[in-house]
Amino acid sequence: MMHTATSRRGLSLRGRAGAVLSMLCAVAALSFPSGGLPAATPIAVAVADFDYFDTSGEVADQSAEHLARVASFAKLLRDNLAAQSDYRVVTIECRDQPCTATSMSQDVFIAAARRAGARLVVYGGIRKMSTLVQWGEIQLLDLEAEKLLMQRTVTFRGDNDAAYRHAANFVGDQLKETMPKP
Repeated sequence: MMHTATSRRGLSLRGRAGAVLSMLCAVAALSFPSGGLPAATPIAVAVADFDYFDTSGEVADQSAEHLARVASFAKLLRDNLAAQSDYRVVTIECRDQPCTATSMSQDVFIAAARRAGARLVVYGGIRKMSTLVQWGEIQLLDLEAEKLLMQRTVTFRGDNDAAYRHAANFVGDQLKETMPKP
């Protein structure tokens, strides 16, 4: 009988140790994403403000509306990229606003992006050609590799919030296909 009691106590201790070990394994597993590997550090990306040029020759002054739409375009790109766990959006700080690639020299622009901690920087401009047609020039620069990863011209129809939103979503998808993953 005594032997039986000792065996039960031994099993009881082993059972508790096993339960503790199982719990520790579960906690460790929860600290990693699926696959059991540590999460990769998101890549820091800066989206500069975009330049805007109106060469349509329209009589009505729509400067305020266009500046708001161009600012919204850059914000939508930032939000689109920030929603991806692979990227962390950082802000370029500059003395004068808007903070575009043409509002400062190339060296100053790149230095500002690096100060922000960016590895990648997205920049460009939008040009209104006519009442219905606009085009954007989008560049993606890898500051670490010192290499232009993408230079794309996109055209879009319309001069309203919906057209800019649609264009920003399209460009965001193009960027995500081109950008390196962590």
